[in-house]
Amino acid sequence: MNLASYKAGNNVKTFLLVAALTGLLLAIGYLIGGAGGLVVFAAIAIVFNFAMYWFSGPMALKMSRAVEVSQAEEPELHRMVEQLAERAGVPKPGVYVTPAEQPNAFATGRNPKHAAVAVTAGIQRALSARELEGVLAHEMAHIKNRDILIASIAAMVAGAISAIANFLQFSLFFGGDDENPLGIVGTLATIILAPIAALIIQMAVSRQREYVADATGAELIGDPNALADALETLHRGAAAIPMRVNQAAEPLYIVNPLASHARGGGGGGIARMFSTHPPMEERVARLRRMAGASSLRIETF
Repeated sequence: MNLASYKAGNNVKTFLLVAALTGLLLAIGYLIGGAGGLVVFAAIAIVFNFAMYWFSGPMALKMSRAVEVSQAEEPELHRMVEQLAERAGVPKPGVYVTPAEQPNAFATGRNPKHAAVAVTAGIQRALSARELEGVLAHEMAHIKNRDILIASIAAMVAGAISAIANFLQFSLFFGGDDENPLGIVGTLATIILAPIAALIIQMAVSRQREYVADATGAELIGDPNALADALETLHRGAAAIPMRVNQAAEPLYIVNPLASHARGGGGGGIARMFSTHPPMEERVARLRRMAGASSLRIETF
């Protein structure tokens, strides 16, 4: 399977996952309030998505205490970002540095015209220029593929479902509604299962986009091993140097910034379903296989 087919297949998977998440929200609305409830919760989803479209980028930068740096301050960083943006066919994003010592990076922004790439202070000391370019290529891939917007939509729809479950729990605590078509059993099932299902789908979306960004980033620099080497270093860095991040910003980073996750290797089974990032071993293995294939051709995974 070539890279274009692989990316197209993963894009379809992402679309289906987001559609399933939105469908779950609308189904809950219909079950609770019929056609009227469907309209209300559809409106909630639209308002939440619109808000995230405009404000997710600045919020992520503020939460990480990122500061925009000029070309005079970080000439090499700007040079890499500019070259990669040109290869990706997107406008050059803003370049930011956060004060965190953990080696890590993320991209954010509502679209390629309003995007930013942020690296931690620690990453510039931990990686070689070749490896740093691989990381920046991964982040540029997120911008090119509009992954930030997709992740924001998934997060907000999942958040809306959790908010509805909390409302139902609050309502049930105070006596509930005798006319609720779900009944007591259905209400309890919605309170317990709906947020879990929404979170599982949201995490699946996040993992799919990481795989595609790895593949696209490797294509941009023509050296999958550079990104693979960088990921291994960043994974060790996350385990060694703790970093406190807002839970909403965690999926943005190229490697999970939580030290406990890094030490555990991402886990398997149920733990893997709730992970924001794919297992590091699998990400690296896919990139190594890409490096061993001719013309950046990759296997069917």
